[in-house]
Amino acid sequence: MKENSGKTKRKLPKAVKRVLTVIAVLALVGALYILVTNLVVVCSTKNDIVDAAQAGDGYDCILVLGCAVYGSSPSPMLSERVSTGIELYKAGASARLLMSGDHGETYYNEVAVMKRLAVADGVPEDVIFCDHAGFSTYESIYRAKYIFGAEKVLIVTQEYHLSRALFIAKSLGMEAKGVCAYGGFGGQIMRDVREVVARSKEIVYCVFKPEPKYLGDKIDLGGSASQTDG
Repeated sequence: MKENSGKTKRKLPKAVKRVLTVIAVLALVGALYILVTNLVVVCSTKNDIVDAAQAGDGYDCILVLGCAVYGSSPSPMLSERVSTGIELYKAGASARLLMSGDHGETYYNEVAVMKRLAVADGVPEDVIFCDHAGFSTYESIYRAKYIFGAEKVLIVTQEYHLSRALFIAKSLGMEAKGVCAYGGFGGQIMRDVREVVARSKEIVYCVFKPEPKYLGDKIDLGGSASQTDG
């Protein structure tokens, strides 16, 4: 009798095969969702990203989105966002700056640092509005419309972030353009990866439009900014 010298291949149980098939299908669907949502966000907003000379005027405010601070010092990215916002203000894009960032802790205050930078560069304090509850991009833009009453807004942040910000604004029915702040900083690959995921998540927010964690009384951009010093 001839002996079988080859090893017998063990077949996977049918239940395991089904589980692996389901996992593969879900992974494919997830990848397609991320791809499609990113294409939608980027392609639908690319014509709304302009340079400072093309921005025009008549905006209810220039919305500068917050970023990390270290004590009383801005991160390089935040410094560039504020500088770009100041440049647009001085060029006459809007008579008001809206600084929106995280002031969730007593000793962490992005908007105070942003306002200080603008005042030091010659912007009058009374035109610098502060949104202390801009804990995310979605919350900053939602509050710009529903708390501050902004309908036409010029958004300032780095390029990788700007498409998502504009998509949110458009989904909320705002007329929005965006200007890129300088963004040549280390760690950009990781920021790009996070942004891919964030765009896909933001689509859900833009469909269901949940209220932010904090709202509050309405603030008139036509009034004094001192009411927002906080």
